[in-house]
Amino acid sequence: MKAVFFGTPSIAVPALRALAQLAEVVGVVCQPDRPAGRGLALQTPAVKQAALELGLDVYQPLKVRTGELTGWLLERQPDFALVLAYGRILPADVLNAPRRGCLNLHASLLPKYRGAAPIQWAIFNGERETGFSLMQMDEGLDTGPVFSTATLAIAPEETSGELTSRMADLAAEVVKNDLLRAVRGELSAVPQNAALATHAPPLTREHGLIDFSRSAQSVHDKVRALAPKPGAYCRVRGKTLTLRATRVVTGPSLRPGQVRVERPRILIGTADGALELLRGQLEGKKELSALELVNGRAINDDDELS
Repeated sequence: MKAVFFGTPSIAVPALRALAQLAEVVGVVCQPDRPAGRGLALQTPAVKQAALELGLDVYQPLKVRTGELTGWLLERQPDFALVLAYGRILPADVLNAPRRGCLNLHASLLPKYRGAAPIQWAIFNGERETGFSLMQMDEGLDTGPVFSTATLAIAPEETSGELTSRMADLAAEVVKNDLLRAVRGELSAVPQNAALATHAPPLTREHGLIDFSRSAQSVHDKVRALAPKPGAYCRVRGKTLTLRATRVVTGPSLRPGQVRVERPRILIGTADGALELLRGQLEGKKELSALELVNGRAINDDDELS
């Protein structure tokens, strides 16, 4: 079979490699190279790098609704397209260009967490498992019928960055086990129950402000969900402190936001107990361990975080 792959970030790379073992990949579509980092040098998407290593044709359209992408697809006459974290909503003419349409690997157990940031929101909300859904795409936002799901347990201390790495490997397994069966009609697509749908919009810096009047587990989940980016943060003595790693612990009775230093530990009060700060980063400084923060007097006993 002839296939086209749509994807951009590193989570999609194992799925592309798995697809290349199962089908003739006649093209790969990803987002354009974009400036990033302090020097704003152009960064090549991870999927583009992998595609070039595999000797595949790469297309990086600036827009998807001009008809040019549709024309590019029709020239290649793919039997189907597989989409994973491409980053754009595809219009009907693109979805219908492959003979068998477009299938999507979405990083949640649909209908939960439709949208751009399902992994982060699963951790943010304290979910204990997540997974991938292989679905037939329609014009809605992750609303199409689902062929299969694969689940993955979320570890209690796992960050979104760490979970994303494991999810990438799971996506490849779904490609190997279920993709061609779905394309051949050997799997039935089951409509989603829209009444159970939840949404997962991108998490921004505004989501990261910590409210220590919430439970320790809730604060911990926020820290994990926003790690490594955009980061969960608070204020200490007028400066921004980003909490990079935390742990829920049994500790002294503290007011929400109150700091207790028990060298080498830093404990922070919440609504229902204590949170241990393992690693943090003061604005303009590098990330440090709790002991380094204490030794450098970035955080002192009885500081108030807000």
